[in-house]
Amino acid sequence: MRKQDLYPQLLSNGDTVKQLLARSRYILYKSIEKWTNNPQQRAYLLFELYPDIKKAYIQSQKPRAIYNNNDKNVAMLKLAHWYRKVEESRFKNVNIVFITITVNYQSILNYFDNRSTNASAEFFNAKIKAFKSQFLGVRKIDFFLFRLSNLFA
Repeated sequence: MRKQDLYPQLLSNGDTVKQLLARSRYILYKSIEKWTNNPQQRAYLLFELYPDIKKAYIQSQKPRAIYNNNDKNVAMLKLAHWYRKVEESRFKNVNIVFITITVNYQSILNYFDNRSTNASAEFFNAKIKAFKSQFLGVRKIDFFLFRLSNLFA
C-alpha cells in the first residue's frame, strides 16, 4: 500500500467527503435565505455529490413557503401540490412528515384563520414539567399546586 492511498480526497472547499456530510447537517435545517457564504459553498458541493439530498431538501422547504401566505385557500392549494410532489418523490423521511401533516391537516389550516399557534401552551406545559421534576416526592398535592400558581400565575 502506498502512502498516497491513505489520504482521503479533498474537495474544492478543503473538506473530505466525510467532513462535508458531517458539517452539512445543520445547513439543511435552515432556509436558503439564511445561508452565509461558506454554507452556500458546502451545500453546492453536497447537492452536486448527492442529488437525492437536494431533492429532499427542496421538498422539505416547501411547507415553510406555504406558511408565509396570508390566504387559507392559497395555502390549501399549495399544500395539495406539495402532497402530490411528495408522493411522487417516494422519499421515506419526507413521507413521515407528509403523514404527520395529513393527520393534523385541519389544525394546520386553522393557523391561517387568525395566525395563532399553541406555542404558548406548549411552553407553559414545559415549564410545569420542569417545575414538577424539581419537586419529586411532594406529598401534598395542594401545596404543589399552591406553589405552582404562585410562581406562574
